[in-house]
Amino acid sequence: MYEHDVIVVGAGGAGLRAAIAAHEAGADTALVSKLHPVRSHTGAAEGGINAALQEGDDWELHAYDTMKGSDYLGDAPAVETLAQDAPEETMHLEHWGMPFSREEDGRVSQRPFGGLSYPRTTYAGAETGHHLLHTMYEQVVKRGIQVYDEWYVMNLATTDEPDPNDRECHGVVAYDVQSGNIEGFKANQGVVLATGGPGQAFDHTTNAVSCTGDGHAMAYRAGAPLEDMEFIQFHPTSLPSTGVLISEGVRGEGGILYNSEGERFMFEYGYANNSGELASRDVVARAELTEVDEGRGIEDEYVHLDMRHLGEERIMDRLENILHLAEDFEGVDGLVEPMPVKPGQHYAMGGIETDENGQTCIDGLYAAGECACVSVHGGNRLGGNALPELIVFGKRAGRHAAGEDLGEAEIRTGYGDDAEDEDDTEFPVTPGKAGLDEVDEAIAADGGVAADAEGLLERAVERERARVDRLLDRDEGVQHAEIRSKLQQAMTDYVNVFRTEDGIKKALEIIRECRQEYQNVYVDDPSRTFNTDLQHTIETRNLIDVAETIALGALVRNEFRGAHWRQENQIRDDENWLKHTMVSWDGGEPSVWYRPVILEGQDKTYEPKERSY
Repeated sequence: MYEHDVIVVGAGGAGLRAAIAAHEAGADTALVSKLHPVRSHTGAAEGGINAALQEGDDWELHAYDTMKGSDYLGDAPAVETLAQDAPEETMHLEHWGMPFSREEDGRVSQRPFGGLSYPRTTYAGAETGHHLLHTMYEQVVKRGIQVYDEWYVMNLATTDEPDPNDRECHGVVAYDVQSGNIEGFKANQGVVLATGGPGQAFDHTTNAVSCTGDGHAMAYRAGAPLEDMEFIQFHPTSLPSTGVLISEGVRGEGGILYNSEGERFMFEYGYANNSGELASRDVVARAELTEVDEGRGIEDEYVHLDMRHLGEERIMDRLENILHLAEDFEGVDGLVEPMPVKPGQHYAMGGIETDENGQTCIDGLYAAGECACVSVHGGNRLGGNALPELIVFGKRAGRHAAGEDLGEAEIRTGYGDDAEDEDDTEFPVTPGKAGLDEVDEAIAADGGVAADAEGLLERAVERERARVDRLLDRDEGVQHAEIRSKLQQAMTDYVNVFRTEDGIKKALEIIRECRQEYQNVYVDDPSRTFNTDLQHTIETRNLIDVAETIALGALVRNEFRGAHWRQENQIRDDENWLKHTMVSWDGGEPSVWYRPVILEGQDKTYEPKERSY
């Protein structure tokens, strides 16, 4: 058993920042990650960091843009915290040596991004996330923070009181990929989940293979609600063959979208007739697919993104990486021809419910980054707001987990007095026992809660060892890859940009089939070391749980808001739906309830308005 004050699970942008903050607050801190830190998916972020740094810009403008972009489903305390703290955190990175792009006079460069009223996106070429990871990993090494890389965290060690608000988290259980050992990590003060997004629930995604919703699923099964999971962002410019991201920076620098008839189409859409290609991502993605659906797509699949008019010098200075991606994956030279692009799953606005300090309803359990939902993004995230979220709320979660007093949070967590009644929507199938398998059932039958933290952790370790033994002992059944492929295709077909009630119900039926098939899953590779087949099998279990919450949220929210479009009701319904969708694991079955959105800020109330760009 390993023991530290604060354990951070995941070593991407949010995890690294949380670890640095916890260490600076005096805690013995460790990072536990299934990847080496600089291989984390944050490295794929190309665009930049939104921060009000220039004269003429201010945090209030940033907050307003973010709330408007969220389609008025962001919580004001979170939105304003992001906007206020982002400049200082961005300057921290610069002081730590992050190589931001600069103007001729030496100032840090900022460029326009979709949905912004001011060019406030700070960037480092088209590799901002890559440089951010290396900059913060240097600080982790400098401080001597312990890093357990290639340790895959399988589950949390939490108490099991009937009310999740009374539960406590005392550590995690992890699988050492190199040795095959399964060990416990005791957290004396707190566990911070920073595990990234669930993009692998979809077939066409910009997300890395490692983005399997592990933190979402572990927290969900432990009793923490998942919030607003139906809001999935589909980035308008991914490469058709692979899902590789083409940065919004291309459009920020002046890139133009064309259909098969050579028409610049974005200004033809009334909700984007001022900003065109620089409307928010959900708006651009819907416009692209509308062009394809109406027969103006290229090869009935994609549109063209053209940056040739920017000139070779400007492209090589600010977007060189984009040239390499287009050439390597599509065989296209962006200097002489337009690039093929189409929407691809990119980001989850929802996640583990937290307050603005990263705390969940489970004592000692925190979350930050894409796996969390402090509800800064609401129904749609603006480009350039993901990286500041990582560093702002990663820092706050690390400090609070280490025992630092950040003041009383304004955002509530867990089922409380402000919660609205459970949803009475009839689901097409009875949802399966979330995440349960034979090992869970057997251990649940034993009952009992360990008397102390160490005993609780030892019991959790035994549980995961039994699960792995059961998987490896089977010599026949269904392989996880078959189940995962079926799940991904269903989510891509039925819970994509355009959604219908019948389609979502079909997705839920297929998810239920995947859950049943998973009961007979087996691992083809019997080895104990470097067993990626075993790891992927466990990740597939997590994807099933997370995909179900996405589809359930999409089914019950019968309105059009942000990235969530419903054919049956193509209007935003502020009278009935200014509220967050919450999904809880209630005795092994998902239950849906609601919490009102917080639109009251420090000095103003954000009144919902029609969203156009």
